[in-house]
Amino acid sequence: MTAPPSLPPSIADLETLAERALGTIPAELKRHLGRVVIRVDEFPDTETEVEMELDSPFDILGLYRGVSLPLKSVSDARADPDMIFLYRRPILDYWCETGEDLYTLVRHVLIHEIGHHFGFSDADMERIETQD
Repeated sequence: MTAPPSLPPSIADLETLAERALGTIPAELKRHLGRVVIRVDEFPDTETEVEMELDSPFDILGLYRGVSLPLKSVSDARADPDMIFLYRRPILDYWCETGEDLYTLVRHVLIHEIGHHFGFSDADMERIETQD
């Protein structure tokens, strides 16, 4: 008897990995995150594909939408929270192609998008990723 085929990780599975990864973000950064919503979608929406000039919806793993902290002002009356989108199918496709650990990949994408929230450089984000 053969084992039943495994199912690919669901949106809920990736949300769980993202929450776990968020728990590893250094406390000095976490306290400044504020109202950032993390959302996992199958793919970017059509508007995002056009805006980002994507050749394919698989060309993007995550996206930060909002105003980065360096550009925020206390006088801004912004009602919408900043959002980090993680895109399930592109992440799973990349995971299958590279064989990278899925948690490590989700954490990398999350940290990269959080870095955009803070206005960090790629070098800053790389340093944060190496901290555990």
